[in-house]
Amino acid sequence: MKQRRMGLNDFIQKLATNSYACKHPEVHSILNMNPPPEPELMNANPSPPPSPSQQINLGPSSNPHAKPSDFNFLKVIGKGSFGKVLLALHKNDEKFYAVKVLQKKAILKKKEEKHIMSERNVLLKNVKHPFLVGLHYSFQTADKLYFVLDYINGGELFYHLQRERCFLEPRARFYAAEIASALGYLHSLNIVYRDLKPENILLDSQGHIVLTDFGLCKENIEPNGTTSTFCGTPEYLAPEVLHKQPYDRTVDWWCLGAVLYEMLYGLPPFYSRNTAEMYDNILNKPLQLKPNISNSARHLLEGLLQKDRTKRLGAKDDFMEIKVHIFFSPINWDDLNAKKLTPPFNPNVTGPNDLRHFDPEFTDEPVPGSIGQSPDSTLASASIKEAAEAFLGFSYAPSVDSFL
Repeated sequence: MKQRRMGLNDFIQKLATNSYACKHPEVHSILNMNPPPEPELMNANPSPPPSPSQQINLGPSSNPHAKPSDFNFLKVIGKGSFGKVLLALHKNDEKFYAVKVLQKKAILKKKEEKHIMSERNVLLKNVKHPFLVGLHYSFQTADKLYFVLDYINGGELFYHLQRERCFLEPRARFYAAEIASALGYLHSLNIVYRDLKPENILLDSQGHIVLTDFGLCKENIEPNGTTSTFCGTPEYLAPEVLHKQPYDRTVDWWCLGAVLYEMLYGLPPFYSRNTAEMYDNILNKPLQLKPNISNSARHLLEGLLQKDRTKRLGAKDDFMEIKVHIFFSPINWDDLNAKKLTPPFNPNVTGPNDLRHFDPEFTDEPVPGSIGQSPDSTLASASIKEAAEAFLGFSYAPSVDSFL
């Protein structure tokens, strides 16, 4: 019966992704049927199928073999607007993964499908950079999306910065170099990251940087291309974003400057508890640097935190300008990318079960019981249209040789 149900699901999904079949009035009426109520994760209320404007078509979805019951979900290690990140042990390969579980209904309700699919697309492209989180595969059930990601347990940079208030210059330089390398790689793929902040920067078990959370990435930005979407995190927004002007990849170099400033001084530049005042500072207040940093750090911050993006460091030659800056002269970039440089701080984790660098606010939370449900338990009541059309192309598994 289980195999028949799964076979029927596969058939219906194939049918639903065939544009010719969908035009048939009877098929159309079946796909538009309102589902009865279903048990929900995270108290989300059932919502109607997506309207045409909410549908994302990334091509027909492959038939996923992965399912939630493949995993033992052990701990909540993060939370976001649309779901949770869980530490999970795969029952077959016995490896630990971070599994991001997102509620389709919450995403559709807030019209965030583009950001979620952008995250998936960026993760698909990242098959070889040492400082970007890797996606192993993704899959979906009727009501949830699942990203199976590298499990990184050295803690957020934000967590360590809060504990130590600020970092010495060599440590800040090491992190800034690894972050810059990751940003340069994304730019080489015509991707602008847009949301660099300490909460999105993790340390791995050895102390190397890993960038996560690609939901605000903007794809297909050519070297001189711009975009104008207002998004990001208040403390790290570049002036051109606040002005709602077109902006380009130099927005990431502003954010790198903001994060480096915070690593050296303990607070973001132009910071104020009053958000309106902070925005005014970002737009109008000159950058003020206290004298307790080196001249090369001072020069780099002035270049990165240049309010005019056309004069900002990186505006002419992108990552190459950052690489050759005197502040980074102690860095051998080939050794850095090969992880041959010893990190300045070792998180000293004893193994995957060592959660000391995760916020207890997450890890003390019980794992929701319905996360590991097999998808066929909800198929009968699921909106097939929602599953098949809004997140077409979501299910993904890389070929075996696409990872180093």
